Amino acid sequence: MDDSRIVDLYFLRDETAIEQTCEKYGHRLRNLAYGIVSDAQTAEECENDTYMEAWNSIPPHEPRGYLYAFLARITRHLSLNCCRDRSRLKRSAYICELSTELEQCLPAPDDTACRVEEAVLGEALNCFLSTLSAEKRSIFLRRYWYMDSIADIAQRFSLSQSKVKTTLFRCRNLLREHLEKEGHTL
Repeated sequence: MDDSRIVDLYFLRDETAIEQTCEKYGHRLRNLAYGIVSDAQTAEECENDTYMEAWNSIPPHEPRGYLYAFLARITRHLSLNCCRDRSRLKRSAYICELSTELEQCLPAPDDTACRVEEAVLGEALNCFLSTLSAEKRSIFLRRYWYMDSIADIAQRFSLSQSKVKTTLFRCRNLLREHLEKEGHTL
């Protein structure tokens, strides 16, 4: 079933919307959550919580053209919250490591002005990603969206770990330059 039809089912408050969502995206959402929480049961809980959150938030939102991205964002936030709530020191350290890597090229949202500019920053980030080659974009997203390890990325793309690290380093530098050109203060 296509995304538009699934969203229609959510608008009709038809419970088969959840079944169709689970059938189409369940495995991908569970894998996304598992990559963050590293626990199958918690990943399944995050997947189920995603369906509940989607049920509660789709009527005001209408993600017809980007349903998976909408669901993945929910899953990612729920998974990160599980990590925080359960004080997973090892995983939290890993998330802090990823945050540290990007903090040099993204402004911190510690004041109201940064929050207001969130949409503009998101657009600038999308613009930056569109300038990268498909491989570099995929490596960047695997690291900073899906939170894959360097070793996992290297294996996925048949690259050495040093090549992945170098690519990520150069992408972060390009991102910093792009954001500075766009007028974002770092």
